Amino acid sequence: MTGTGRPHRVALVGYGLAGSVFHAPLIAATEGLALDTVVTSSPERQEQARAAFPDVRFAGSPDELWERADDLDLVVIASPNKTHVPIATAALKAGLAVVVDKPIAGTAAEARELAALAEERGLLLSVFQNRRWDNDFLTLQKLIADGELGDVQRFESRFERWRPQLKGGWRESGDPQEIGGLLYDLGSHVVDQALALFGPVVRVYAEADVRRPGAETDDDTFIALTHANGVRSHLYMSAVTAQLGPRFRVLGSVAGYVKHGLDPQEADLREGKRPQPGAEWGVEPESLWGTLGAGESPLTGGGRPVETLPGDYPAYYAGIATALRENTAPPVTALEAAAALDVLEAAHRSAREGVTVEVSA
Repeated sequence: MTGTGRPHRVALVGYGLAGSVFHAPLIAATEGLALDTVVTSSPERQEQARAAFPDVRFAGSPDELWERADDLDLVVIASPNKTHVPIATAALKAGLAVVVDKPIAGTAAEARELAALAEERGLLLSVFQNRRWDNDFLTLQKLIADGELGDVQRFESRFERWRPQLKGGWRESGDPQEIGGLLYDLGSHVVDQALALFGPVVRVYAEADVRRPGAETDDDTFIALTHANGVRSHLYMSAVTAQLGPRFRVLGSVAGYVKHGLDPQEADLREGKRPQPGAEWGVEPESLWGTLGAGESPLTGGGRPVETLPGDYPAYYAGIATALRENTAPPVTALEAAAALDVLEAAHRSAREGVTVEVSA
């Protein structure tokens, strides 16, 4: 709540997949936040938003928001990647707190410039890295914290899909200005998770391929990271994986953890399900639990099942509401996003030049 006791009023820029499936439902479900305005020039998307949120107002462009900035508290940017920096800059200059969908920018330098502007203005700036609240990630965090794996030596993370046909749109554009391709899309998630788990990176090697006929940007990418603490992360992103591997395979000095399948929250949100206070959310069936063990194969029943903790995407916006109310740090900072972009830029260079790239930890 604000100092007047009312919820913080939120304007959501963009009502495509990110805006309609993730941001709008989660904002609306968060105590202390109110979805006030949706920015979209599409009549169809306006109708879709009105059906889901009857009291919402509309604006045809972000510029309309700056004209009534005093009526708003937070701008959430879920528009195409190339618009993130200019819209975030304008919002901060208008005196508004900002949440940006990942990636916050195309370069780490731009992310740090936004962070500096937010600090100068005394405003919240955060990045929507929702997969820090995936069920498998939360479970892995707990296993590591509890010492169940011993010292982690290798972290394998796969975000693979089977989409042999192109869908089109800016995400598959080869224009560098669009910031498309899997490296900056799924890569933003898997790199952020690796950094959150194991800290700074000192060395990056990557391979990025364009596999599908007619594709213009990477759709099958691998990144190898060497963390400053010695952990190695092997990260896979693909749209052309005919047989999916485990989401996580994490190998430690005492045991390993293997987990298949994706967190259910995105599928539930796509189906129109919404988190409700006190209701079960982000829970998966026992058949999908991962296994923990040593010298055993999960395929032959080896290892013991580990109950997967519930996923918790609502925790992100609950953290944003708290940060706005108490003037504290947000759940994900722009500088954390900049560190991930350092790695993504190094991976892009590595794949392009066929070299291993050193990164300042």
